Amino acid sequence: MEAPILSINGVNKHFGGVVAVKDMSFDVAEGEAVGLMGPNGAGKTTLLNLISGDYKCDSGTIKLRGKDITSQPPNKVCRLGIGRTYQVPLPFGNLTTLENVMVAIIYGRTNKSGDLISEAEKILELTELSDKRNTPAKELLVLTLKRLELARGLAVNPQLLLVDEVAAGLTEADIVRLVAIIKNIRSAGVSLIVIEHVMKVLMQTVDRIVVMDKGAKLAEGTPQEVMDNRKVIEAYFG
Repeated sequence: MEAPILSINGVNKHFGGVVAVKDMSFDVAEGEAVGLMGPNGAGKTTLLNLISGDYKCDSGTIKLRGKDITSQPPNKVCRLGIGRTYQVPLPFGNLTTLENVMVAIIYGRTNKSGDLISEAEKILELTELSDKRNTPAKELLVLTLKRLELARGLAVNPQLLLVDEVAAGLTEADIVRLVAIIKNIRSAGVSLIVIEHVMKVLMQTVDRIVVMDKGAKLAEGTPQEVMDNRKVIEAYFG
C-alpha cells in the first residue's frame, strides 16, 4: 500500500489557555482532495498554519511522504513540496500577474530549470489568468485575485496545495469557474486540502471531509456522509 503524501498524527496547538487544535490526526493519500470544514473558530486555518510551518506544534507530528516536517520553517516546507493560499490575497500590487507567479517560481522552488516565463504562463493558463498576464495585481477584481492566489500557490510546484477559503465573497457564476479550476488542478496531479464554507465547492471537488469543532475532529467521511451526520448538523445549526 502506498504511503500517504501527508500524515498528521496527534497534533496539538494552544494559544495561552485557548485550545486551537486538539489531538488532530488524519492522512491525505496521493492525488486525494480532503476538505476541512467547521464553524468559525474551529481551528481550520490554524491547522493549515501548522502544516505550512507558519506555526509550531505543541505536540504531535506532521510528515510529508514519511519525512518529518513538524519543526521545519515555512520556506523549507514550501521547498519540500507544500504550497498554500491565504484567505486574504496579498500579491505584489505593482507587479503584473505574470510577474507575481514568476516571483513564486524563483523563490519557492528548489529546482528551477527551463524557461521560467513559459512555466509561469502554463500556470496562468491552468488558473484562467492568461488574459491578465500583463495586468498589475492591484487592478484585479476579487475573483481574479483568488485565481492569482491559486496560481502563486501552484508556482512553487507543490505535491500538496493548501487552499484556504478561496470561494469566500464570490458570486454563483464565480464559484462555477472556481470549481472548474480546482478540478483542473487535481487533474494535474496535485493533492489538496481545502478549507471552505461554501458547501457546493466541497461537494464537487473533494473526496473526503474532515470536520473540526473546537479544535478537535468531530467527524470524517465522504461529503454526503458528513452532510448527513447529526453531530455536524448540531455543530453548525445547534
